[in-house]
Amino acid sequence: MRVLVVTSDVPLVEGGHRVIARALVQGLRDQGHHAEVFTTPQNRFGRQVSAYLATALTDVGLTGDGHAVDVVISLRYPSYAVRHPRHVVWLNHRLREYYDLWASYRATLGPRGRLVQGTRRQILHFLDRRLLRSERRVFAQSETICQRLDRWGGVPAQVLYPPAPQRPYRCDDYDGAILSVARLQPLKRNEILIEAVAATPGARARIAGEGPERERLQALVESLAVNDRVEFLGRLSEDRLVAEYARCSAVWYGARAEDYGLVTLEAFNSAKPVVTCSDSGGPAELVEDDVSGFVVAPTIDDVATAVRRLQDPELAAELGRQARQVAEKHSWERAVNTLLESV
Repeated sequence: MRVLVVTSDVPLVEGGHRVIARALVQGLRDQGHHAEVFTTPQNRFGRQVSAYLATALTDVGLTGDGHAVDVVISLRYPSYAVRHPRHVVWLNHRLREYYDLWASYRATLGPRGRLVQGTRRQILHFLDRRLLRSERRVFAQSETICQRLDRWGGVPAQVLYPPAPQRPYRCDDYDGAILSVARLQPLKRNEILIEAVAATPGARARIAGEGPERERLQALVESLAVNDRVEFLGRLSEDRLVAEYARCSAVWYGARAEDYGLVTLEAFNSAKPVVTCSDSGGPAELVEDDVSGFVVAPTIDDVATAVRRLQDPELAAELGRQARQVAEKHSWERAVNTLLESV
């Protein structure tokens, strides 16, 4: 079967949607299908309507050598605007500034900006309803995404969590450090982890990733005088990422209202518990409190309590063992079969 995995892209930014798209292609190939990632336009913010139009006009019916594409699996806005008779959507997310982040985004705008962006928001809501409530089948990559689809658009969807990417995960140690793997931006809330480490004698953190928040986070580390206990790792290669998962005691993923959070199952596959927050969305769906990690309030005190408990390597190992059992329930074979059998 020839399958096209269609997604949009942000230039020079390695987001989770790219990782999932590549892993899905590998999962399809592992089961004998011909598969490839196809990237549709995603214009700059405010120019999305033209991106939807360009995507709708994109021909995904034939391969370059003239064979018919059997199935299209689209992931991220506006990639689901492509037209194909056998099309299933496995949604990462829509344009969040026009949905669940609208209130906070609108607060940054002046009167004219609110009028302009409010109009654009209405247009995209209309387009998304028309596209996602058509006859194509829609899967959501978390219950959080599923609830947003229902709230904004009444779109019926079924939850299908993406497994971790196909990497040689392992567990080497529980060295006492808390690992954070995420783009450094405000929604990821790494400042809570830093403050919690500062409040916990002997605690350490390693923060992987790049992004616009790096300078501010580094300044926070300096102001708290924890330079010797918080290390910034930058962007990691796949081998280094696997090695960091393998040696840490736990993983922090306390982002606010995260769509899914691929890091959670990567940590679980490495037998590492995850500390997340009650308002973190997707990660809080996967972590069972005090079983495969901790689900805590997004406060410094509560996160610090979790960090302190995880200084005990025996507790970290026990939670990690249970986390790995959760990871084993999510396979690419099951995900691929579910998607293909739906069309």
